[in-house]
Amino acid sequence: MTAKNRRAGDRRGSVFEVGITALRLGLTSFGGPVAHLGYFYEEYVKRKKWIDDKTYADLVALCQFLPGPASSQVGIGIGLMRAGVWGALAAWLGFTLPSAVALSLVAVWLQHASLGEAGWMHGLLLAAVAVVAQAVWEMARKFAAGRLEATLAVAAAIAVLLMPGAWSQVTVIAIAGAIGAIGRRKTLEPSLVGIPPFIRRSTGFLLLSLFAVLLVALPLARAWVHSPLWALFDSFYRAGALVFGGGHVVLPLLEAEVVPQGWVTADQFLAGYSAAQAVPGPLFTFAAYIGMAAFGWKGTLVATAAIFLPSFLLVLGAFPFWHWLRRQPRFQAALAGINAAVVGILLAALYDPIWTKAVNELADFAFVLVAFLLLAVWKWPAWAVVLVSFVGGWLRALFG
Repeated sequence: MTAKNRRAGDRRGSVFEVGITALRLGLTSFGGPVAHLGYFYEEYVKRKKWIDDKTYADLVALCQFLPGPASSQVGIGIGLMRAGVWGALAAWLGFTLPSAVALSLVAVWLQHASLGEAGWMHGLLLAAVAVVAQAVWEMARKFAAGRLEATLAVAAAIAVLLMPGAWSQVTVIAIAGAIGAIGRRKTLEPSLVGIPPFIRRSTGFLLLSLFAVLLVALPLARAWVHSPLWALFDSFYRAGALVFGGGHVVLPLLEAEVVPQGWVTADQFLAGYSAAQAVPGPLFTFAAYIGMAAFGWKGTLVATAAIFLPSFLLVLGAFPFWHWLRRQPRFQAALAGINAAVVGILLAALYDPIWTKAVNELADFAFVLVAFLLLAVWKWPAWAVVLVSFVGGWLRALFG
């Protein structure tokens, strides 16, 4: 055994310890992806010392480079390095299970609630306006600060508003990536410490190929396999494969897939999205809510597995190629264009369906301004703003 292999072997642990640690994080990690990465750093790097600072930074950079939920992908990567492929699965399951169960229970409760007349329901819709507005603001500052990026963002918003639908969003993302690759060239400083290649290049290539094949084959097979659960798997796989820029971007992609299908109503969709802000763990477990609301527990399992499957294929597949990938200027420039486009797509979603569904009068607008102030200026956590909006909406209906 070489010295390099001995060092890798020293970092190996049990699948059980990975799962238990991830479960504890899944029960306590409030605050969204950026906060999750902070929790991970404290637990995995500083407390347990499973990986060092530089390896963690490189892993975070890789996961931010890929579509999908960055925090969940980082957890998958750490689980892989600690206990192999089963460790990756245990890390994902532990971190995901608490919020998936909680949102499934919320879906069951909302099915028996009177949504149309509930003041708390309107409070949740208004909270969604503030949460998404803050996400758009923060993402625009990061991904659409330059002239080309800002232009792409505005053009993307206009395009998806004029031509709504899931495939129009995919087309806009592809075009923005191509424009970015031509109009910009970005470079990153090479990392001195790389992610250990626990996956062979041949295996990585097969996993990335499977990711691409499923992205194309699932919609084609959907036309022949007339099964609601198959359609659900296709919709959520595509959403998980095309979300660049953060968990909030899953909102417009999923809304275009599930509401026109009649799987959930627009009110149910936005109420669940607000509820997802109030639970710990990854925002992508919103899929569990929609799956339960549409098809019961089978739908929860199918939707949750489908939306996270691209993350497994991409993280495990990209591990062996990370050093080469991050040195490609055109790839980085294309990613900059894609990120600018998703800002525009989220901006369009902020207007329709969120704003048009929630803000009906001046008092609603004032409510949103206060919620946005609490989020963006006073730095309240999203779950606290959602809770205040829930109670405020209920009190307003009670005494209004």
